[in-house]
Amino acid sequence: MKNVKEIEIKIEGASWQNALDKAYKKKNKEVKIEGFRKGTAPKNIYIKKMGIESLYMDAVDFVMDEAYSKALDEAKVNPVIEPKLDITGINENEVSFKFTIIGKPEVKLGEYKNLGIKKETVKVSKGEINEEVEKIKNQLAEITPKTEGKVEIGNTAVIDFEGFVDGKALDGGTGENYPLVIGSNTFIPGFEDGVIGMSIGETKELNLKFPEDYVADLKGKDVKFNVTVREIKERIVPELSEEFYQDLGYENIKTEEEFIAEVKKVITERKQAEIDDAHLEKCLEKASENMTVEINPEIISEEVHRMIHQFEEQLSMQGIKLEDYAAITGMTHEKLHEQMEPEATKRVKYRYLLEAIADAEKIDFTEEEVNKKAEEMATNYGITVEELLKAYGSNEIVKYDMMMHGALEAVKNNN
Repeated sequence: MKNVKEIEIKIEGASWQNALDKAYKKKNKEVKIEGFRKGTAPKNIYIKKMGIESLYMDAVDFVMDEAYSKALDEAKVNPVIEPKLDITGINENEVSFKFTIIGKPEVKLGEYKNLGIKKETVKVSKGEINEEVEKIKNQLAEITPKTEGKVEIGNTAVIDFEGFVDGKALDGGTGENYPLVIGSNTFIPGFEDGVIGMSIGETKELNLKFPEDYVADLKGKDVKFNVTVREIKERIVPELSEEFYQDLGYENIKTEEEFIAEVKKVITERKQAEIDDAHLEKCLEKASENMTVEINPEIISEEVHRMIHQFEEQLSMQGIKLEDYAAITGMTHEKLHEQMEPEATKRVKYRYLLEAIADAEKIDFTEEEVNKKAEEMATNYGITVEELLKAYGSNEIVKYDMMMHGALEAVKNNN
């Protein structure tokens, strides 16, 4: 591929001898040679006892920066991923490297403006509004003890239960003060139906059958549960009122009509954002299909590894290690890599597409504009500009993000 450069670099003479000297001083401190304290054996004695070959890998580390710098100068290309390195030869006089450097692939833009992709119009039905209102009301519902009456659908029955199969206690089939939400279908079919109508303090025997798709040793078997209701709780859903609106933080809403209008506005904005995102995705997909670019497998692989690292961090925030996740789900690293490859490919394509559009549209920003944007972002995040730049890496990354947003606007505002 045109963007791949293989560069041979040789380090010899004083540079290599200096590296071998540094390696000797380092290794001499780590090994004990008979007749000498650690670090005091002369170089010729050390080499006689340990062999000059023992210095090579440490010496390579000392000349790596020099070799890499020479390779970049000769390649005249900025690598987009970590270059591959092979040591092609090494002895006491020289070391030879082969660097495989992959630069940015060549991108030929196709049509990215007049794509003919229509954007849907937001429509909000009365049913959606009513559903959202009920959802909000249920979020503010209070759970209170029910001192009278029987268990009903929607109640939480706090129960003790014990299960028996073939006259023996069911392993894992016992619980005390278990909060069972009636209607949640948490237990096997028939269990919750049997609890409906029970009173506080009542004990009942439920004769049920495990479903046919249950675990192998229990499916289809008869099971008996002894159930005692200890407590009944009910959800009190609030009515629409001025107090209710204030609890939601709507200080200026006084009537049901005003609240319904606000709910409709929120739904509209949410659906509009979803439509905008879907439209932009279709535009990017079409524009990326129209461009010509050959992407190296190594670039895709690098993106996959970045995504896996992000996934690992997300799991870590939940207190889960990647290896534990893999053990639970049976997801090997190879399977995870394969699963993420299509998304990684899309991300890389879109990145090169937007970079090419930014060039074509001559999207650029002055240092003053970038600094102003950094200040705005820092204010929005509630941190200092210094903290923001530390997280981002540099002002150049902020500028890059601004250019990518500019390219996105160029795509979505022309369709």
